[in-house]
Amino acid sequence: MTTDRPRIGLVGHCGPDSFMLRSCVERAIDGADIHMLKSDKAVEESAADMDLLLVNRVLDGRFRNASGIDLIRHLRERLGHGAPAMMLVSNYGEAQEEARRAGAFPGFGKSELYDEQTLEKIRSAVAQKA
Repeated sequence: MTTDRPRIGLVGHCGPDSFMLRSCVERAIDGADIHMLKSDKAVEESAADMDLLLVNRVLDGRFRNASGIDLIRHLRERLGHGAPAMMLVSNYGEAQEEARRAGAFPGFGKSELYDEQTLEKIRSAVAQKA
């Protein structure tokens, strides 16, 4: 569901990382509606209404499975074309490649949060979902 205010879900990130990601998203998309999703239940209830999910490689919170890549794969299979755009947040290239094969947009690592290229990736993923 795309609105004038893109809805962005931060999935499975600890408090400090959520704070940094929120700041990054706000720089990329002024006025974004940002939600912290810290459990399978929160993701299941909200995913279809999000424009973009920024998924941690190793999920922090109440998840049956700690793999962010498995979560991306599950949501892509369950929601099909109704799935939000998804990006993996990880510095590991092999994890990024596996996430793309699972249906994610090219993601970024925490070390790249404020790079202009990262901000453009976020904008592009939201625009392609619209």
